Amino acid sequence: MKCANMLGLGLVVTALTLTGCGQQSSAPTGDAKKDDSKGGDHAPHGKGPNGGVVFDLGKYHGEFTVDHDKKECTVLVLGMDEKTPVPVAAKELTLSTKGAKTKDGKVVPPMTLKLLPKDEAGGKTSKFVGTDPGLGNVADFEGTVTAVIDGKPSTGEFKE
Repeated sequence: MKCANMLGLGLVVTALTLTGCGQQSSAPTGDAKKDDSKGGDHAPHGKGPNGGVVFDLGKYHGEFTVDHDKKECTVLVLGMDEKTPVPVAAKELTLSTKGAKTKDGKVVPPMTLKLLPKDEAGGKTSKFVGTDPGLGNVADFEGTVTAVIDGKPSTGEFKE
């Protein structure tokens, strides 16, 4: 009987180990790319609250927008609903773009920008802003955002 109980316990432990606990990984992924950690394709995000592109950013979402006239871009940190701004503790975000082309074929070289907190209150904010002359070009930008958010490394990929 003792042997049968041990065998039963062993089967239960094995079954739990093989099936996991059902939690999904919060690993960052690119927009509309295959994400094996979530068991298949990750659906593309819709437009953000400001009309920008939404992407995964660690355990949060981010919205990337560009004001070409100001040569300025903004990343807004959003909650899981992809609409509500969420204040986070971060000193800066680093945004790196790939090279792009405008509609008339002008080449826009890759850029790396430091996005600084805007409207910070109590050491937290949801809005990060940076400028670069290259943002004055109307092009479909894509790239990566990296940061330490709430003490944890966070990365996300965006594509307009």
